[in-house]
This record gives sequence, structure tokens and C-alpha cells, in this order.
Amino acid sequence: MLGGTERLLWLLLLLLQPPPSAWGYGDQARPREGTEEAGSARAWLAFQGLRERLRAAGALSRHYWASFSCRVWPQDCGEDEEPSARSPGWSLALLGQQYLDILSTWSCSFWGCCDRGDCRIINNFTGLEADLRVRLHGQHLARELVLTAVRGYLEMPRPDKALALSFHGWSGTGKNFVARMLAENLYQDGLRSNCVKMFISTLHFPHLKNVDLYKEKLTDQIKKMQEHCRQTLFILDEAEKLHPGLLEALRPHLERQAPSNHRAESKRTIFLFLSNLGGNIINEVVLNLLKAGQSREEIRMEHLESRLQAEIAASTDSGFGHSRLVKENLIDLFIPFLPLEFRHVRLCARDAFLSQDLLYTEEALDEIARMMVYIPKEEQLFSSQGCKSISQRISYVLPEG
Repeated sequence: MLGGTERLLWLLLLLLQPPPSAWGYGDQARPREGTEEAGSARAWLAFQGLRERLRAAGALSRHYWASFSCRVWPQDCGEDEEPSARSPGWSLALLGQQYLDILSTWSCSFWGCCDRGDCRIINNFTGLEADLRVRLHGQHLARELVLTAVRGYLEMPRPDKALALSFHGWSGTGKNFVARMLAENLYQDGLRSNCVKMFISTLHFPHLKNVDLYKEKLTDQIKKMQEHCRQTLFILDEAEKLHPGLLEALRPHLERQAPSNHRAESKRTIFLFLSNLGGNIINEVVLNLLKAGQSREEIRMEHLESRLQAEIAASTDSGFGHSRLVKENLIDLFIPFLPLEFRHVRLCARDAFLSQDLLYTEEALDEIARMMVYIPKEEQLFSSQGCKSISQRISYVLPEG
């Protein structure tokens, strides 16, 4: 029996087989029907069609090959490939789930697949890096900080606390998008994983009178997931609207823990707090730097960090900045998401067309980008909604019929 790595190499060799022209046909006269050569040619042409479909899957980033390998050969799940094996390409959302599903189903029919929770943790940092670079627009700071922080934490042999990242910026700048990318690249099942849980303040904790019940359920759910999974991801959207009692309930889970030497492997937990809090000060700093002649890509954390944290701490309409999570430095990083400009909105529009398998023109991208409202009133630099609602605007520029 071939091992998992050998089987993957065998599949890759099939994908890399030369086309029919390399076997002596090419531009030469086709072999006569009824001959053995004709039968071979037809077989190769059929295989060529299958190979081209599989090559489309191969054009995906290494993230999707890692997902495929994890499904089929769990004993190899999480192992790194050589840099030369990386595959460039669009994300799963842009090319479709069907290629990965077809290939995985076919392979599982031969070798079976893993159904345990742990083998569905993939921690594909190459795929995460590619997704952040290709799919996230206008957020060079978030791209660098998220990748460095998450990779560094998950590669630590024995972390002594959970990793807590707080995303700040206006709506539509990519906070939820990055949270979803993390789930997709750390877990085979993405947001559907049993080791990932998203809480939305106004949806999951809507009534103040039930705060004690919410605290109990929140604490219980975190503990149960940590017992079940060696690595968990919790996403708290609209963090600025969390009741102070809920924030206090989270504190023990973010504090440093005494090392447990008897454990074979440390548990790892990541908390993501998503918030519009601080968005105005981020926009103000970026606008002033651009007016002073700096390029967007020259903006660094030192330009934003102190003012962002001060704005969060001084907020009077949110308990987040006054919580012990912030005051006791239990949040590891406050990550700013910059306001998006016209050029970034165009890229979001392009991605929306591609995700729906629609053709587009440069004029269509311009038209969609012009539909957005830009501020400040004088400069008209930043989209007031970021890239939010872009997908819904595509129908306005599609030809009728």
C-alpha cells in the first residue's frame, strides 16, 4: 500500500503528464480510425479533458491542496510542503467548491477519509498568506499583523495564554472577511467547524435582563469547546456592544495560565474581537498622513497604535474600552483596518464578479465603484461603507436579458 505522501505524489504526476502532442501527435496528421493508435489518441484526449479540470483545482492556493490532503490522508494533516510545491491562484470562493469536493470524494472512495475533529485542523499558513495578499484589499497593516500574530502563536510549543486580537475600523473594511479567512485556513470546515464559534452581540445577547444567563452559557460553551478541541477560535462581532458582565466573564479565559508539564500538548485558543470602535480616529490619522504627502503603504502601526488605544479607552458609549480585558492588557494586539479608497472598491467589485462567474469590463467596475458614497465631503477619498453591499450592486450593470 502506498503511504499518504506517495499517493499525493502519484496524483500530482498524473496532473503533470504531457499532452497528446508530446506523444507524437501534436500538429501531425491524426491516426486513422480503427487503428490501435486512434484508440490511444481518443483515450489521451479524454484524459486531457479530465486533466484540465483537475488543473483548475491545482490552480488554487496550497490551502486547498492541504484541505484535500487532510481529508484523504489524516496522518499527514498539518504537515508542511516544500516552498516549490506552492500553487498560486484564486481562492475557493472564486473558483468554486466543486473541484475540491469531486477530487476528495473520488479519493475517499478508494482510501477512506478521516472523521475525527483533530484531523480537520489544517493550520495552512501558506494559504492564509495567499488569501490575505490576493483577496484582502487596502489593508497592508492588517495583513502583516494578523499573519505574524496567528502563525507565531500557533507555532509556539506551549503558549501560556489565549491569543486575543481586536480588529477596529469602519464597516466594510474587511474585519469579518479576515475572520472568515482565518477560519477557512485554520480549519478544514471553516466557520462550520465544531472548533469555531462566532457570537454577534445583538443576535446572541440581545436582552440586558438575561445577562446572567448569557454569562453562564458563554462560559459553558467556551469550556466545552476547549475540552473537545485542541485548538479553538472564538469570534465576537460587534464587540463594542458586549455587556460589561460578558466581557468580565471572558477575562479568565484570556489570562495567563500556569504551565501544565504533564500535558502532551497545550491547548490553543484564539479570540477575535471585531468592532467599529476607533474607526473615526483611524480615518482621521490616515487622511492627515495622505494630505501630508505620505503614501498609503507608508502608514505604519506607530502612526496609529497610541491614538487608537487612547480612543478605545476614552469611549463613553461602550464598555469595551473600560473593561479589564483592555485595562489589564489581555488584548494582545489592536489591529486597525484602514478606510478604503475608490481603487480598492473597484477590486472588491472585480472579486464579486469573479465569485459569481460573471464577465466584467473596466467600465462596469468604475460604474459600481462610483455608486458608493465617498467622504470627507471635500476630499471624497474614502468609501463610507467600504466594500459593503458591492455584490448587490452588480445587477445594476449587467446587460438586460
